[in-house]
Amino acid sequence: MPIPPRVLTVAGSDSGGGAGIQADLKTMLALGVHGMSVLTAVTAQNSRGVQGAWPLPAEAVRAQFRSVVDDIGVQAVKTGMLASAELVETVAGLLADVEAPVVCDPVGISKHGDPLLAASARDALRLGLLPLATLATPNLDEVEWLTGVRVSGEPDMRRAADAVLELGPQWVLIKGGHLDGDAVDLLTNGTTERWLRAPRHDNRHTHGTGCTLASAVASGLARGHSVPDAVAAAKEYVTGAIAGGFALGEGIGPVDHGWRWR
Repeated sequence: MPIPPRVLTVAGSDSGGGAGIQADLKTMLALGVHGMSVLTAVTAQNSRGVQGAWPLPAEAVRAQFRSVVDDIGVQAVKTGMLASAELVETVAGLLADVEAPVVCDPVGISKHGDPLLAASARDALRLGLLPLATLATPNLDEVEWLTGVRVSGEPDMRRAADAVLELGPQWVLIKGGHLDGDAVDLLTNGTTERWLRAPRHDNRHTHGTGCTLASAVASGLARGHSVPDAVAAAKEYVTGAIAGGFALGEGIGPVDHGWRWR
């Protein structure tokens, strides 16, 4: 049997199954790659929000990473919730010796507005992790948190992209989903620019979109696709997942990772 491409997610657990490690692995399965995980934190989380979060010791994160990478190997890595400055620094140190492409989703705040990254971790993310990223995928709130640039419309997105690129990633995808109108994102490496647009679906159940998109890009990169091609395919996948998002619990439900099968 052929061995599928291997993708590693380094992120936190969402007990409600809509985001985090759970969303990452569902996305990877749907896109035909073998997903592996390094758990950074455990959250008590449901459709209404995050009730608690507990970072794992750096030693546990380091041991998980070495166990997977040294034996199985990876063809792409996706980072998500890293919880603390110590864990950001730990993960950056581990990734420094990895040749596979890295997709960094700088998770700072959950869909419900709950903090998922300590404020003290910003400098570690800016100085340690983002310079290692093949692609960074911040939403507009994360752009402002990282760079101070506030995006209020499409004309601001180029300025936001330039500010994030100054932090060192090879490519940046500025996600404009919080703007009015179509769901528009800007992908650029400072030279090449690509705008990605999709119709906005009238569906409030969008929990896990950021994790899903970053994992889908990592899956494409593991297959050998270029960054623009991987991002375009990921945008198509997450747009379908948002259209299929369903109610779960009393709050915001998850996107449908298996929408192509239904």
